[in-house]
Amino acid sequence: MYDIYLFFMIKSLILNIKIFFTDPRWQKVRAVFWFCLITVLIHISWRFWAHNLHYFPIYRWMMNATNFFIEQLYNQSTWIIQNIIGIKIYDFPNHTFYCNNGMGILINEGCSGIKQILQFGILMLVFPGPWKHKAWFIPLGMIIVHFTNVLRVIILTVVIKNWPANIHDVHDTWMRVMFYVVIFALWLIWVEKIAVKNQD
Repeated sequence: MYDIYLFFMIKSLILNIKIFFTDPRWQKVRAVFWFCLITVLIHISWRFWAHNLHYFPIYRWMMNATNFFIEQLYNQSTWIIQNIIGIKIYDFPNHTFYCNNGMGILINEGCSGIKQILQFGILMLVFPGPWKHKAWFIPLGMIIVHFTNVLRVIILTVVIKNWPANIHDVHDTWMRVMFYVVIFALWLIWVEKIAVKNQD
């Protein structure tokens, strides 16, 4: 009896999966599914490539690119923090700065944003759409992701200045989510507005 029940459960599951991947009514949900799956696969692959293969075979190029983005992130965020936000900070070596309460931020390889920038680029290359529009949308999206990272450093600085006890929660949770919200929003603009509108 149990075997018959299991058989029909599996058969029903297979049928539902087939419907999910073929029924036009599920098209938008399928797109979100593929977005999530590709994003997770890129994340896992990146971690393996970075930690186990050490960016082989383009280690030197990756280090140069990472250092470039660290430098840009540090210069742009500290300028805005001091000249627009008005928070006094003190520069230290190795892209580190402190507020007058002794709390500081170190911008290192993990903060550079290069993973998220390239992740967005790969995601857009994988998803269908006209290449003539990808040629401008991918660089524009990468710039937006970079300035999302600048905003992240600014927000973290405001937090360490005013609510230093909350820095770990904000850094480890909300600021990571912010990256993926921006990437998802850019992807949504692509699939809903640009790829569909310009598919012919």
